[in-house]
Amino acid sequence: MSLRPFPNEIEAHLAEILPALVETRRDLHRNPEIGFKEFRTAEIVARRLRELGLEVEEGIGGTGVVGTLRAGTGNRAIGLRADMDALAMNEASGVAHASQIEGMMHGCGHDGHTTMLLGAAEVLARNPDFSGIVHFIFQPAEEGLGGAPAMMRDGLFERFPCDAVYGLHNKPNLPENQFNVTIGAMLAAADMFTVEFGGQGGHGGSGAYMSVDPTMAAAQFVTNLQAIIGRNISPFDQGVISVGHIGGGSYDAPNVIPSRVVIRGTVRSFKPETRDLLERRLNEVARAAADAFSTTLEVKYDRMFPSLHNPEDSTGRIVNALRERLGHDRVDDKMVPVTGAEDFAYMLEQSTGSFFFLGAGNGHALHTDRYDFNDNIIADGVRYWLTVVQEELPA
Repeated sequence: MSLRPFPNEIEAHLAEILPALVETRRDLHRNPEIGFKEFRTAEIVARRLRELGLEVEEGIGGTGVVGTLRAGTGNRAIGLRADMDALAMNEASGVAHASQIEGMMHGCGHDGHTTMLLGAAEVLARNPDFSGIVHFIFQPAEEGLGGAPAMMRDGLFERFPCDAVYGLHNKPNLPENQFNVTIGAMLAAADMFTVEFGGQGGHGGSGAYMSVDPTMAAAQFVTNLQAIIGRNISPFDQGVISVGHIGGGSYDAPNVIPSRVVIRGTVRSFKPETRDLLERRLNEVARAAADAFSTTLEVKYDRMFPSLHNPEDSTGRIVNALRERLGHDRVDDKMVPVTGAEDFAYMLEQSTGSFFFLGAGNGHALHTDRYDFNDNIIADGVRYWLTVVQEELPA
């Protein structure tokens, strides 16, 4: 496969705007905003898109922004999506552009995702070498709050019809500027559970035998959860159950048996039938533990994100186009699926398209307090978006 590089004028324009894109990314990093509160970020995005001459609509699904660019005579339309929200956590990266907002940081790189899509909008507005319609979708609240379905409930695809929709996410500890993807299941469905065992508290020394001890039920439940994975899921399938919170009693009263213990956690899977099985078995294991120790039981099981599946045709086209642009060794289309989750999966349930990872090189992992987006991948992130547009909407 011979390389087909971008025209010189596009590369020159990208080189010209890159320093400003880096500064935009760092400004967003200094001023993070959590889901559905991305007011400043959305205002920056909308203002910049209008300056570029795009049609802009704001307030979609809360704080979402969509900018539309048209060129040529084609009627085919595609959506390019970037997420804007930060995480509710403190930053410890020590970088000069670290978060200035207590309790918030861009710990997942959405500042970079927003910047790369803005860069693509700028290059395409000046060099509209395509024929059709591009909707630049800037989504709020990806971090577990359901920004994608919120935009969709607000008529995203009715107001901005898309024949295909595409996403991109940075990934530390993949080779810098390497694109990774897999056809089929790539990211897991993510569910959350809350299990509460209730009993009769008592003195842990002299009155333990008179209590109904929910800690015993909780301990059995947590231990037996992993048997679901080991004994109910095929070794050729994948599933994860993890407990992230156990709460009960008072730290300052360790000799008192509590009357209530709460356990919260996450469940991950790829196949719908596996998802159903894990939910059913978790409820059964909780009931068995409660019955064994005569406690009350309340279970809340929330299905958060569906599994993200990349369609074969659209994903294959972008893989081939990226290899023509950047070289065969820069694109890995056999990535091992990841049990992380992404609410872009909701969009792919409604449309064809695909979701790629862009390697960020060695560095701190996503969702850690020392993470920082790697500015060295901004240019290739823009090139990814340009490749998608030119492949899907040829002039």
